[in-house]
Amino acid sequence: MNDPLQVDAYAAADFSGTDQAMVERICTLLQSSGASFGAKSRLLDLGCGPGNITARLARRWPHCSVLGIDAADRMIAVAEDRLRDFGLSHERLRYKKASLPIHQADQPADLIVSNSLLHHLHDPQQLWSSLIPLASPHCLVLHRDLRRPDSEASIDQLCECHVADAPAVLQRDYRASLHASFTLDEVKEQLLHAGLGHLRVVAVEDRYLEVSGWIMGCQAGSDQRRP
Repeated sequence: MNDPLQVDAYAAADFSGTDQAMVERICTLLQSSGASFGAKSRLLDLGCGPGNITARLARRWPHCSVLGIDAADRMIAVAEDRLRDFGLSHERLRYKKASLPIHQADQPADLIVSNSLLHHLHDPQQLWSSLIPLASPHCLVLHRDLRRPDSEASIDQLCECHVADAPAVLQRDYRASLHASFTLDEVKEQLLHAGLGHLRVVAVEDRYLEVSGWIMGCQAGSDQRRP
């Protein structure tokens, strides 16, 4: 997503509610497992866009290193410009232009998140095949995306409910995203294919699906590069 009109529209849109919900969900998952992020933990936001969630991660866990990755250089530029607005430094929060799949990590991550990334990929395995190579031996993953409705009437209803007052480019993209998204069963099958069948897939609200869980021990592989 590198078209200037799209970048400007997404950068200007208010996604604060869903963005904060991601951070709160991470807190809940950590709490329920008795885990926490240490001083050297690395948090990774895939498909970070203009950096909304990435910056929230950096503010919520100020002792951690946070990296946002996106394939669109214009999105990365917007995210970089916002660093000053958020009062964050490059020492704690960085952005990098890169495309999935990523098969080797310079520094394994203790958290890997993505929000509304999956349906943008031509092949969903570009995301799922990247998780194990990017993960530390004890990594929390959380991915949220739209889930595909079962009819055109349902798509019309969701568009009317959630983007009726949005700019035309966002209305167009939202409808296209609903068509391009996946069902719960399709995502479960994708995860099985990637060796991640233990991750939990659930419906959230009227339009989302969520993938969450831990990548543990030997699943994360032993050939990752470490600092």
